[in-house]
Amino acid sequence: MNHKNFHLYINGEQVHTVHHIPVYHKYTGELIASISKAEKQHVKEAVSAAEKIFKSDKLTAYQRSNILSKAADLMEQRREDFEVSLVREVGKTRKDASGELDRTINTIRLSAEEAKRIAGEMIPLQATEGSDNRLGFTIRVPKGVIGVITPFNYPLLLGIHKIAPALAAGNTIVIKPATSTPLATFQLVELLEEAGLPKGYVNIITGTGSEVGEWLLEDERIAMYTFTGSGEVGKHIKERSGLRPVALELGNNSPNIVHNDADLELAAKLTASRSFHNAGQACIAVQRLYVHQSVLKEFTENYLSHVQQLIVGDPEKTETDVGPMISEKDAIRSEEWVKEAIEQGAKSLLPLKREGAVLYPVVLVDTNPAMKVVCKEVFAPIVCIIPYQDIEEAFHSANQSEYGLQAGIFTRDLQLAMRAAKVLEYGGVIINDVSTYRNDVMPYGGVKNSGLGKEGPHYAIQEMTDERMVVMNL
Repeated sequence: MNHKNFHLYINGEQVHTVHHIPVYHKYTGELIASISKAEKQHVKEAVSAAEKIFKSDKLTAYQRSNILSKAADLMEQRREDFEVSLVREVGKTRKDASGELDRTINTIRLSAEEAKRIAGEMIPLQATEGSDNRLGFTIRVPKGVIGVITPFNYPLLLGIHKIAPALAAGNTIVIKPATSTPLATFQLVELLEEAGLPKGYVNIITGTGSEVGEWLLEDERIAMYTFTGSGEVGKHIKERSGLRPVALELGNNSPNIVHNDADLELAAKLTASRSFHNAGQACIAVQRLYVHQSVLKEFTENYLSHVQQLIVGDPEKTETDVGPMISEKDAIRSEEWVKEAIEQGAKSLLPLKREGAVLYPVVLVDTNPAMKVVCKEVFAPIVCIIPYQDIEEAFHSANQSEYGLQAGIFTRDLQLAMRAAKVLEYGGVIINDVSTYRNDVMPYGGVKNSGLGKEGPHYAIQEMTDERMVVMNL
């Protein structure tokens, strides 16, 4: 496999640097690409380019919508290339890569539609005495240069959830993709420009977060930051951004409740299939399974029967369900967390097995809330099954977390479902489906240490525009 060099992309031009960072095939370990390592002046140049085009080149809403629509069509035509790239640079299975492509294309199309719907509202100034001759309304205007930092696990989808709404709203972008999975971003920007996006609207800076990320935070010309990643980095971004707004999509250790009246086959099938997709490396992947004691045995047996059917291994094979984690280092860390839990009294229902970066699905019982596999975000193919007697106990346990992104509950009781929606302290409560469910049109975002702001094209555009009040004295 020949590897390719990817250079910084500033103002529509490739910019070469002295130092480079290797990108590896996550399953074979083969070198597949090298990316440039930016210096501080490159970040300044990228922001300057984005700022200049924001002030000088104003695409209409209709033009922005057409560009995005064409980009979606082009991606559909070339989905095989994108899928193969995701399999190699992320380690996704073909099934997961195909799903990410479907959702990415849909998110681009949703953003194209939203570009034509950006509007303010009428304000009833007549409600105040002396304003009968005044007309009041709001408009929404783009913020300017958006600083985008994306994670490794869904480089295409989570990148487009930031890029497409930002462009739809009329902003320009400086993006720093994850160093381990940057190639999707280069492919995406090339596609957008082929669809008609003028050069300079999206600028790509690659390098380490500790350097490039800090240089981005230092540049006061960036009007807003949008980030998906760890809670520690998200907190640092919020602290460094000052009064500039941020949108932060951070971690989770998703609880899913299976009550005694649940459809156990449905619950077992969905939780098993969504516990281990993308090797568990999704912030809303099933991690904590709270199961009513009366159905614990039946559910666990059913759940394990589904898990044991999963095919683990080479992600390039179409039949594979679980591929490698992002690196062997991460797989070793996850394996150590499991071993630590077992030493503390937990029991694994499946043999603990790791081959390089591939960690086979792990199902733990007899855990306690203090174990890392329960209270931290494992971001690995690891699930804990935890029994409960009373639903209030389940709600309390689910809420005993520093995170609050999404939770799931399986029940046939409508009143209980609505109570869960009110009691569970999460940005999203999914009923009769897993915490992992995400429709790209919906508002997506968490509470507590899971972040700030919402994604989903309509909601992201609200975050990426300013509301401006207009008053006319008639």
